[in-house]
Amino acid sequence: MAEKEATRNAYGRALLALGAENPDVVVLDADLSKSTKTADFGKKYPERFFNMGIAEQNLIGTAAGLAAAGKIPFASTFAVFATGRAFEQIRNSVAYPKLNVKIAATHAGITVGEDGGSHQAVEDVAIMRALPNMTVLVPADGTETRQMILAAARYDGPVYIRMGRLDVPVLYDDSYRFQIGRANVLRRGRDAAVMANGVMVAPALEAAEELAREGLDISVVNVSTVKPLDVDTIVRVAQGVGAIVSAEEHNVIGGLGSAIAEALAEHHPLPLERVGLKDVFGESGRPQELLEKFGLTRKDIVAALRKALSRKH
Repeated sequence: MAEKEATRNAYGRALLALGAENPDVVVLDADLSKSTKTADFGKKYPERFFNMGIAEQNLIGTAAGLAAAGKIPFASTFAVFATGRAFEQIRNSVAYPKLNVKIAATHAGITVGEDGGSHQAVEDVAIMRALPNMTVLVPADGTETRQMILAAARYDGPVYIRMGRLDVPVLYDDSYRFQIGRANVLRRGRDAAVMANGVMVAPALEAAEELAREGLDISVVNVSTVKPLDVDTIVRVAQGVGAIVSAEEHNVIGGLGSAIAEALAEHHPLPLERVGLKDVFGESGRPQELLEKFGLTRKDIVAALRKALSRKH
């Protein structure tokens, strides 16, 4: 069985490494530090850790103040609270003045599980990508998460990082090099391509392997930077295959699939099928059951690929 790790766990470990490397890094949380995995940073660097309580608007406002004073703040809470309850503060206190705040949100998507639709952010990428000056990142595994956190700390400007609760397969080894604004082609094919991020990258690879047994050659691209989108790579892959499937643990409206559709419509129109939540909220259940109910599995990607291929000519 492949090694698995939740991206939120990798985030916690990355913060510890970052804390040792850069004394300007500070971490803020909204009374969820055990869940967001910022608690270990708080124990090791208590003078650089701030628990703001259940007050997400203050969380973001304080992070903005620390950034204005030259610090590099990572502000963490659940994705639904970060992007929902604190939207105005993110818009006016972080994105508008282009302050160096990193909003590192965990528990995104339906794989939060039993907490239910009220706690499952399925619109957060759409909200964040609509904000001018905001960079939007969605890691596929623990290795990419660690590199992403380090890259975000080096990057000057607002960043939204979307992480999950569920253990997911480790896809990359230490030779991988994440870059903001660059998509990563994991598998090259000539018939069609899946462009995925987050928890959907692993099932995208599984779908490609299944269709390979039928003689179909499928590319898989990890689009872990949703904004700024790597349009060059997306168009280049599209030109080589002629049919695309997007896959995301997010509403099909406004997220990765929308971003890819916009890029293809402008630069290289071709058949596109989008795998994601079909404009619905989540509900309470076990993560795998929810992925199956809402059509976010390997078999759903396979079905979308078959449909895209049928439209190809």
